[in-house]
Amino acid sequence: MRIGLLGGSFDPVHHGHLLAARALRETLELDQVRLIPAAQQPFKTAGHGASPAHRAAMVELAVTGEEGLALDRSEVDRPGPSYTVDTLEGFRARWPDARLTLLLGADTAAEFPSWREPDRIRSLAEVVIFRRDGPAAPAGHQAVVGIPRVDISATEIRARVRAGRSIRFLVPEPVADYIAEHGLYR
Repeated sequence: MRIGLLGGSFDPVHHGHLLAARALRETLELDQVRLIPAAQQPFKTAGHGASPAHRAAMVELAVTGEEGLALDRSEVDRPGPSYTVDTLEGFRARWPDARLTLLLGADTAAEFPSWREPDRIRSLAEVVIFRRDGPAAPAGHQAVVGIPRVDISATEIRARVRAGRSIRFLVPEPVADYIAEHGLYR
């Protein structure tokens, strides 16, 4: 089995995330892409707009019924900072025979050398960089996959919610309903 791992804040998950996950699954011929909301990102000191539980719930709503896409709660359910190496070791224990592919946006990949145990990460999973007309892959990364360019940002979505503006077409409808129901990002 080939499993793609796509981590991030997903604060909130939006159509750009989902289009990237679908394109990567198809291009790399992955059996599934697991979207992994970070509980506490080591490099993100400002925190998140929504709790890990809310962000996981939104990802679950976004991928329900989407063949080959799934929520993975491994970082949300683990205490402490969300280190990729720990996540990959957990995946390796759960699926020892799976081919794991860590999916990194080009901007995130630029920070990869400063991550905890980058060499161990490379030993646990193939690292594939994706980009939208952005910078070339950083040195040391072999595979680069182009994905459709969609200008949607979680920052913009949170600002629109705070301003009372519509987020229709930016996020899946169940995610927009969840944000409204729980009063997130106000």
